[in-house]
Amino acid sequence: MHMNSAPHLLTEDRPEFDRLLDEALRTAHERPGLDGLGERLNAEQLRAMALGASALLAAAAAAEYDHYVKVRGAQREEIRSTPRADYRGGGREESDGAGITAMVAVLAPVLAATAMVIFLLVGYVLKAVEPEPSFADTMLTAGWLFGALTAVTLFGAVIALLVTAVRNRATEVVAGDETEAAPDEVTLAREAWRNALLERGIVPFLRDALASPAAEPAHPAPQTPKTGRIPNLGYTRPDFTSPGFPSQGTRPGYTPPDFTSPDFGGPRTEPH
Repeated sequence: MHMNSAPHLLTEDRPEFDRLLDEALRTAHERPGLDGLGERLNAEQLRAMALGASALLAAAAAAEYDHYVKVRGAQREEIRSTPRADYRGGGREESDGAGITAMVAVLAPVLAATAMVIFLLVGYVLKAVEPEPSFADTMLTAGWLFGALTAVTLFGAVIALLVTAVRNRATEVVAGDETEAAPDEVTLAREAWRNALLERGIVPFLRDALASPAAEPAHPAPQTPKTGRIPNLGYTRPDFTSPGFPSQGTRPGYTPPDFTSPDFGGPRTEPH
């Protein structure tokens, strides 16, 4: 779990918090009170501080965020409850009908013209044959009938194409109107939350952080090292002294034991 994430925000909205924070840092020099960025604290330091206080910053726009979440949830519930199957089925039936009509409008003149050419060609060939067959005139009559049918179907195809073009144009106009329509309630609620979070939470926090006297410089001055190779560790080193020579001080005195020789006398005489 990300310990610096705002617990008030949902997981899907936490990237938006990061984007607003990055935007505020990127445009800091254009905002009053943030033009000192980089002198005492740099952008990375401020970003780390803001992420650490993300719960506090998100709470500054809690009312707007609660409204945004509520409106967004209602819209999603409405979308889930919309009977899309019927709409798609009706659209599919309408599309299928339009497709069949267009196919017939295009193929009918072609087929009629082809039949006209065949019947007329066969009829005139039969008329040139001696003796002339009895059904030669019938073939010519059928050919001219298909010629008339070609003209009628061609006129109908032109009318159908014009109607389709007008219908498509009307559909494009409606799509354009939907694109230019006013933003919905979810979009308005989202923008209100973003503005409140930025202006009441993130920017004041960054301004206070830069104005705080406890803020350390972003690039502290290097310290001059002390003389000596051993650094000062915060305690005194022991004073090592060499042992004294025999001439220094007094030596501990002692008396050697008194060794006396045994007293040997002459032979002892037995008393009589």
